[in-house]
Amino acid sequence: MYCINEIKRVGFVQWLKRSLGWHIYHLVAKWLPNSFERGGQFAKWFRAICCRQFLTHVGVGANIERNVYFGDTDISIGDNGNLGINCRAHGGFRMGNNVMMGADCIIYTRNHAFDRTDIPMCEQGFQEARPVSIGDDVWIGGRVIILPGVKIGNGVIIGAGSVVTKDIPDYAVAVGNPAVVKKFRK
Repeated sequence: MYCINEIKRVGFVQWLKRSLGWHIYHLVAKWLPNSFERGGQFAKWFRAICCRQFLTHVGVGANIERNVYFGDTDISIGDNGNLGINCRAHGGFRMGNNVMMGADCIIYTRNHAFDRTDIPMCEQGFQEARPVSIGDDVWIGGRVIILPGVKIGNGVIIGAGSVVTKDIPDYAVAVGNPAVVKKFRK
């Protein structure tokens, strides 16, 4: 049923293009070498071509490293945007230009629902998605976790292993769990 509704919404040719891009990415491109290994420049180019077919936007010079997982197609990656090895995007997000993201980062855009106490949490489904927004010229260290609805400003640095639970203002340097602004670059 989902497939038929999607075809009606975007048209058969567009649906086929998205579907082929998604399948080729997940079956082949995702597993090609990292961009810095032998054959990596071809792999970088091929992954970007595949992702342009099913993501909302993939900018010029974008680098999607090996084994990046996309849980949604409403994802926008700006020019020279970089998603590190094994990154996981569990929902839609917007990434500005010149963003560096280290390995093993995770972006969440929704949580489990837990409002009711009369039924188990695992049966309550999910809360409504809250997209994540990442500004321009941002450096996100390895193994950072970004929680739903967070807005990361321009020029921000987030230290490795941090858990970003709140918005981070422009040019801030934030570290820790939860991530706390330690200083500003300006």
